[in-house]
Amino acid sequence: MHDFYGETQRALQDRFDTRRLADRLDMAIIHDTVEPDEKAFIESRDLFFLSTVGADGQPTVSYKGGPVGFVRVVDDRTLAFPNYDGNGMYLSMGNAAATAKVGLLFIDFERPHRLRAHGVATVSADDPLLGSFPGADLVVRVALTSIHVNCPRYIHPHVRKETSRYVPQAGCEQPVPGWKRIDLLQDALPGRDADAAAKGGGVITKDEYVALMVEGKI
Repeated sequence: MHDFYGETQRALQDRFDTRRLADRLDMAIIHDTVEPDEKAFIESRDLFFLSTVGADGQPTVSYKGGPVGFVRVVDDRTLAFPNYDGNGMYLSMGNAAATAKVGLLFIDFERPHRLRAHGVATVSADDPLLGSFPGADLVVRVALTSIHVNCPRYIHPHVRKETSRYVPQAGCEQPVPGWKRIDLLQDALPGRDADAAAKGGGVITKDEYVALMVEGKI
């Protein structure tokens, strides 16, 4: 049996008498290649949650959204997904480049279902897939170490409303995100965003941004 659990997981399993169950689940559902039904599920998603760990051991988790199928199953041991324009902090991408340790959580909120994947990431601005992801600045490839379905019983069912208007599309210019209009950020924006505030409707204060966000107008 591969070493899927560490000492702390084992200690808790023993405390709550679930070691046998954990071992049985390891044997039954945890594997390292993408099965056909898992491929179909992954490529039907328009969002996932990405966990990464920095060089200092500090973890973070990030929501990633895009068009349906923006996470691709390159082969049965490799996933690939784009990184889109964000807030310029590059927390997840920097972490992935530093430690390569990533976790991905795919969820269907309408018909509760979820899938977990873990692996070793590489981050590249020269990946041959980059041009096939409109609006992407980087491509992340994940060499899978484990993948498994996860019980959906605590997923609250939600109905999908629509695709975010900010999702990049080929041949279309995306709307300016509201935060790029905030006054205190204007002199810190990269050159490519020098006219973002003007395009987006003018400079606003941080408080105005928050108010618009709360009202769902950004």
